[in-house]
Amino acid sequence: MSYENILLNKEDKLSIITINRPESLNALNAQTIREISSALDELNSDTSCRAIILTGSGEKSFVAGADIKEFSDFGQEKAEELARNGQNALFNKIENMTKPVIAAVNGFALGGGLELAMACHIRYASENAKLGLPEVTLGLIPGYGGTQRLPKLVGKGIANEMIFSAKMVPAQRAKEIGLVNEVYPIEELLTKTTELANVIAHNSPMAISKAIHAVNLSDTDKGFETEIKYFGELFDLDDKKEGVSAFLEKRKPNF
Repeated sequence: MSYENILLNKEDKLSIITINRPESLNALNAQTIREISSALDELNSDTSCRAIILTGSGEKSFVAGADIKEFSDFGQEKAEELARNGQNALFNKIENMTKPVIAAVNGFALGGGLELAMACHIRYASENAKLGLPEVTLGLIPGYGGTQRLPKLVGKGIANEMIFSAKMVPAQRAKEIGLVNEVYPIEELLTKTTELANVIAHNSPMAISKAIHAVNLSDTDKGFETEIKYFGELFDLDDKKEGVSAFLEKRKPNF
């Protein structure tokens, strides 16, 4: 499939999706959401792909937010439809992918951009990154999962502070509060993210898929039972047999 607003680069077991709207600081519009969603569907069904990096073009912005021009005249019904469709088509899809998605946050991650990064399983950021949810300055609240995912990452108090104040958080502070995993100079960000993705890509894809689902249930009453179920299921699969054999034979596993 050809894309207009994103770039899709496949490298061995790793794929990189780059949001490519530098003229608008990579703001999310409906077409961009559709294209990212389609690319994820493509990669989820590609058995050669083991890990995915999501980033923005240039050095200024990961995603500076949603494209406000698209919904400035919406009423309640259309606004609810926008949020619901966006969550189902992209943000929830990322969180529930069978393959890990790592955000390389290169610059601004605001509003829908931060919500996009938070839907990813891991976040690395550049030193110039600034993250925030400024929706209340527009008389709105986050609509793509921000009020739900941010408290799980940084705690309710800090999430409330960020949402209510609409202040941007610099990269180092984002690391301190657990919003991002690591911070690197902008010129090293993609290299460091790729290094992590390649490490992950050489581990058991079946085990990682099960781990994603189990971790996503960690704050529900199904979490522990799901972990037990998946732990048992993996014992009958080839990846476990290869992994244990490689350990006993003192060699690297070939998944």
